[in-house]
Order: sequence, then C-alpha cells, then structure tokens
Amino acid sequence: MSFSWQTRKIFWKLLQADRTILVCSVSARYFTPTHILHVQNIPSLTLIPLQNGTIIHSLHNLNFLHSHLFALAYLFTTTQILCLSVNMEIDKAIRECDDRRLQTKYNNATYVIRRALALYSIEEVAFSFNGGKDSTVLLHLLRAGYFLHKTGQNSANGDLKDFPIRTIYFESPSAFLEINSFTYDTAATYGLQIDTIRLDFKSGLEALLKDKPIRAIFLGVRIGDPTAVGQEQFSPSSPGWPPFMRVNPILDWSYRDVWAFLLTCKVKYCSLYDQGYTSIGSIYDTVPNSLLCISNSSNEFKPAYLLADGRLERAGRAKRPSSSTSGQLLADSNGLTSLDSHKNSMLTASIIAVGDEILFGIVEDQLGPYLCRKLHSVGWSVFQLSVVHNNIDSVAEEVERQKSSSDMVFIYGGVGPLHSDVTLAGIAKAFGVRLAPDEEFEEYLRHIIGDQCTGERNEMAQLPEGITELLHHDNLSVPLIKCQNVIILSATNVLELEKQWECLIELTKSSDLLRLLEPYVSKHVMTNLSDVEIAQPLSKLCLEFPDLYIGCYRKARHRSLVISFKGKDQARLEPAIKALHNKFQPGAFIEMN
Repeated sequence: MSFSWQTRKIFWKLLQADRTILVCSVSARYFTPTHILHVQNIPSLTLIPLQNGTIIHSLHNLNFLHSHLFALAYLFTTTQILCLSVNMEIDKAIRECDDRRLQTKYNNATYVIRRALALYSIEEVAFSFNGGKDSTVLLHLLRAGYFLHKTGQNSANGDLKDFPIRTIYFESPSAFLEINSFTYDTAATYGLQIDTIRLDFKSGLEALLKDKPIRAIFLGVRIGDPTAVGQEQFSPSSPGWPPFMRVNPILDWSYRDVWAFLLTCKVKYCSLYDQGYTSIGSIYDTVPNSLLCISNSSNEFKPAYLLADGRLERAGRAKRPSSSTSGQLLADSNGLTSLDSHKNSMLTASIIAVGDEILFGIVEDQLGPYLCRKLHSVGWSVFQLSVVHNNIDSVAEEVERQKSSSDMVFIYGGVGPLHSDVTLAGIAKAFGVRLAPDEEFEEYLRHIIGDQCTGERNEMAQLPEGITELLHHDNLSVPLIKCQNVIILSATNVLELEKQWECLIELTKSSDLLRLLEPYVSKHVMTNLSDVEIAQPLSKLCLEFPDLYIGCYRKARHRSLVISFKGKDQARLEPAIKALHNKFQPGAFIEMN
C-alpha cells in the first residue's frame, strides 16, 4: 500500500520528538486490534482514539495523517506501537471508590513513582516483581504512575497495554508453581520487559547492574517486612550491596490497604491467596495461615483478604507439613507448635451500633464493649465496632461493608416503630430486598402490645423479605432476628443484652448458629519503661510470636505501661513473656493478675 513521503517524514519526526499522536474515532475504526498486532515496538508512539474527531496536539497540521493509519500499520511491521485504551482502569477505580484512606495511599504512592520517573530515565529504573500480593499492587501502581507521569495530569483516562519499565524476576526452584505461573502470565498480559534471574538476590543484582544502566529499583516493601527496617520511600542500598536507589512507593501501606487496592481495582492476583495463604515465601517455609482455617476442616481455608488482623499475615511462615503429618503444622523457629484446627481457627465479627444519641455524646455506649467481651469469651475476634446515624443509607452502607468482610455482624439500636428506627430498613437495602409483613413475627408482637399496631401499620412486623430467620427461645418474649450473617439485637441496656446473649449461646449449642471456638486467654505485665525504650523490642517480639496479639495501653499518660498478651493457647503466653523479660534488665516488668 503506498503513501506519501511527506507522511513518512512527519511520522518519523514525531517519533524522534517523542510526540503523542491523538487519533479521532472516525479514523480509528480502520485501526483494529488485528492491525495493532502487526505493529511491533515503537515505544515513543502513542495512539489514543478520541470522541471529538480532531487531533489535539502541539502540532496542529496533521489532520491528513488520519487517512494513512491503515498504511502505517502495515508499513512498520517490525515495530510496536504503545496503545492506550479509553479507560485508565486503575486510576478510575480508585478515584470512584469511597475509601478515602485508599485514595490517599494511592495518591502518595503514585507521587513517589512520578518523582522517581522525573529523576531517572526509563532505562535507569527497574521493577522487582515476585508474583506476590505486594508486588502485584506495585505493578498496577507503576502502570498508573507511568501513565500520569507521561500525560502530566493528576487524573487520566487510559489503560496502559504495555509496560516500558524493565522488570526483574528472581526465579527460584523452591518457588510455588502458582507463583511462577502467575508471574509469567502477568508478564504476557501487560507486556512486561522481564529479566529472569536464577541467582540469589545479591549476586543477581550485581550481574544485572554491571550489564544494565539501572540506578533505581522499585520494590514492594512494606513496614513490618523484615527487610523494611530503617528504610524510607527513597533509600540508598545498604553497604556491601551494589549501589542503587531503593524506591518504596507502598512502604506505609498496611495489609488492609493492599487488599483494599486489589479488590477495588479488581485485578488478578496469585490463586494461592484464595487458599488461605497470607504471606508467601518458598515451598519449604510457607503454609496456609491457620487463622483462616474453616472450622472442622484442616484443609479448607478462607481467602487471605478475610484475615482480620493484618499483623498476623506472616503467621503462615512455618515449615510445610510432611506426608506423615499431613494435617499438622510443624513448629517454626520461634516454637510455634501444631494446634488443632478447632483451637487455631478464627472467626471474625463486626459490631454496629445505630444511634444519633451516641454520636451526639448524650448516651455512652455500653453494649458494644459488652459484646466484644462476650465474643472473645467464645473465641471470636471482633474486627470492628462502629456507630452510625439513624439513617437508612448510613445503616445500609455499613452493613453492606461489614457483612462481606466478617463472618457475623451484630447490630443493635434503631429497632422499633419510631421514625428513627431504621435498622431493619437499612439491612433490607444492604441485601437488595424489600421490607415485607411477617405474620409470625406480628403474632409475637400482638402478645406484647395488643392491637395498638396491627396489619399494614405495624412497622415493627416489617422484616427483610426472603432472608430473615426468627430465632426462638422460651426466655425471649420476641425472637431474635437473623438476616443471613447479620443478627439484630433489640436490647437497650446491658441486662437485656446479657439475657439475649445467653439465649443466643443456648441456641448455638443445638443449632450451630454461632460456632463456639477455643476462648482467648490473656496475661498482662506492667513496666515503667518509656515508649521509646520498649518500641523496637516489642515490634521484634510480635514477629517472633505472630500467633499472639501483643498490645499496649496506659490508663494515663504518666502512669505505667500495660502490655497485654492474648492468644488461643495458654502455653504460648509464657514463652512470649519470658522472651520480653530477656530483652531487658531483671525487674523491668511486673506481672499483673
């Protein structure tokens, strides 16, 4: 197919000037994905279909170029054009979500990426990818950050199909097959320029940096990782290592932030995370996190994003079981022994209080703390305690959020016939159903309030349709209400709640309504050491005993610090307390009863 030399000349000038060609939608209809496949690597050329039918660029005299796109696609058959689709899905997903914390983390991370790309050329940067959740997050942040860097915009629409940043993958014979497969599949999907290195990390870097002009490497390191100590977002490599700048865009991200990003952006991640793995190392030191074990099963686990306490993500870093101990987790280096699945499993609950009077400070909430204590007494971990307005949308949004992240949700307040009693309506909206009259429930109400409110005017007898179960007990004048994994409590004080809780536990014993687990046990020590003195040793202790919750609090700023140890196994508490004693002078801690 022929075309003018004038077109060729302008086309190559654009390439040499690193220009972007914006192609109107009318011409782009001839430039199909099939044609794009014929065009192999011109990294500085970008084609973007627009809706307004014009070329908007600093060079305004290129309208005639539209008619030559088809010819160009077949002319440059040995080069590749970097294509951007209409939607920049990562940036769009984050900016349209309602998670302000995630938006802040995203903005900060992409800012770090853009600063790095401003300081170093593309040839001078690399990205260390290992197929794990953190580096998967970083991959998509780099895609978004590179796009924003190239366009010079704070927000954008586009979708990077190719990724020009050099990618390093340290392939190991002890890596999970799923990790290897995911890594190479991801490389193919996003056009990663991947360098596979089969040496240890240090030797591999030395060889790579001798051969390539790399000056900075993007790493998916987060605070809490063993290698993160002392690092900042821009940190020179350590003495004895090849010289390069470590760039850590997600250094301040939590476990929760990582999963919020992956789920919000709906990007693929390694399948092992859906099998209970929360932190993946080698096949020799990684097992599913026992805290995600489904009760009565040693081989089934909930997905990683349901881990309630992100500080325990490395609890699965233990030796893999041998064939002779297939159902048993062996001890790791800090003495974490095998526990039966019933004791080690963890179920999570969320608590929602509905009440403007609590938010206005008129009434002090006593039911929430009481429920926390009761749930811990039956081995459940409370994921969140929140208070919302007496507003249908507020209730619906909170229930929708918590019912998908917790095994059970308990909600109280806002139950009754008053205009402010919106809990049931909010729950119905969260599940996408309507409120409908329930004759059985109305019969119970009639015995209490007579005929004052009957038929269609009895708002209290309106229940979420198709998802409601009434929990009957002889000691309750009105049954408890359960909507799938949401339990509605009508108690207004601690005495009423205690009665409802006791009935709930009795019902559980006969119907397995609320699975009763090994209760938490705890010990406390007290010290006059300052926060600065004890901060780092405590952080290390948490890594040594990932199966325990180790927390601190003071009853007053200038009073002694109380350190609490909580877990499912009494035998694990003593070694942890002893390890803490060994880090300080004798007499630094006093055990509390």
